[in-house]
Amino acid sequence: MSADPANKLNVANRSLFHGDNLPFLRAINSNSIHLIATDPPFNKGRDFHATPASLASGASFQDRWSWEDDVQQAWVDQITDDHPKLMEAIESARYAHSDGMGAYMCFMAVRLLEMKRILREDGSVYLHCDPTASHYLKATMDAIFGYKNFRNEIVWCYTGPGNTKRWFPRKHDTILSYSKGKGAVFNADAVRVPYVKLETGKTSGIFKTAATLSKRGKVVEDWWANFSTVGRIARERTGYPTQKPLALYERIIKASSNEGDSVLDPFCGCATTLVAAERLNRQWIGIDIWDKAHETVIRRLQDEGLAAPDGDTGGRLWTAGQIAYSKAPPVRTDEGEEAVPFLRTKLRVDEPKDRRMSRAEMLAFLLDQNGSRCQGCDREFDDPRYLELDHNTPRSDGGLNHISNRILLCGPCNKLKSNRFTLSGLRRENKKLGYMSG
Repeated sequence: MSADPANKLNVANRSLFHGDNLPFLRAINSNSIHLIATDPPFNKGRDFHATPASLASGASFQDRWSWEDDVQQAWVDQITDDHPKLMEAIESARYAHSDGMGAYMCFMAVRLLEMKRILREDGSVYLHCDPTASHYLKATMDAIFGYKNFRNEIVWCYTGPGNTKRWFPRKHDTILSYSKGKGAVFNADAVRVPYVKLETGKTSGIFKTAATLSKRGKVVEDWWANFSTVGRIARERTGYPTQKPLALYERIIKASSNEGDSVLDPFCGCATTLVAAERLNRQWIGIDIWDKAHETVIRRLQDEGLAAPDGDTGGRLWTAGQIAYSKAPPVRTDEGEEAVPFLRTKLRVDEPKDRRMSRAEMLAFLLDQNGSRCQGCDREFDDPRYLELDHNTPRSDGGLNHISNRILLCGPCNKLKSNRFTLSGLRRENKKLGYMSG
């Protein structure tokens, strides 16, 4: 890996990838993206469809999740092995809400791990969600980015008709903002707004001193009520079922990136982030699984006067053919740094090249080899469910996930061992504490 604070981005500007975003995220160089601004599914438990006569005709997605159908065992194994606190956040969503919520968190977690890896040290992520899952997503992002890197829970307030009689109309979304590290870009002057005025025309008393100090206005608070929904902005409407207004994403991009920086949207849908980035002279990369995303991106850029119309070869604007469209992931050029930025192993060792066993296969193998015995305290258990799979040499010390570095421990031993001891160290500690069997 380069000694520079950021790796060279291995994806060209104005790139659009078609397919599930996970393999594409895994193929982007570590520490190379300045800003991620994205609007993923919300786990609202229903299907979304674009209007038939719209630019986005045919766009649809199922926003309902199942642990059995939508969670890959490899994701569970990766998170359990390398991110135990993250797995606790996922399991809490699963038990407090539903298996479906846990499945959605697992789906998002493996992607957010990659998003953190590819962000530069001065980069940020803005994740658009709503009250359906925002609190579970925040716990998940705390576990991935670190709670100290939480920056804002932005509330986007909007209005519209509502006929509920059992609660207040639900008219806001949430945007969770996290930084990669302490030195994240934040352009306060780019997101100032005028001070509030009283009806008399005089500056409100609570803002009077600040207004005297700065006539440029104030940095906007973390509640945004000055952006209408796309349904009220006719010129922007594509008919895409969850489209967001351009001005909303322009504020995000102005605040947390500079001209020429790279902006990524891994759920780019109807291209709002990409169009906003182009308007603000940023580089952009989009990923989406929808078949017509490419066509919609081109049409929106053309409608905004940002790309040449079809057949225009005058050279005044760049053309749609200059969008790098691909169904294949890029090739990494950063030596493939692992997707665990906060797991700084003391000794980096590659996994053996033979077939990697799943956690379930490792557990069965060790039970067959050693029986239902905790290797930390030598206690035998009638029920193997009391035994947990762990590492001999901790991951934080360079230990592998391979079967050659696996042991079976009872719950108390696993908790005592944590990431502090090797197996021999655990056994010495158990002997000192009088916990060894016999």
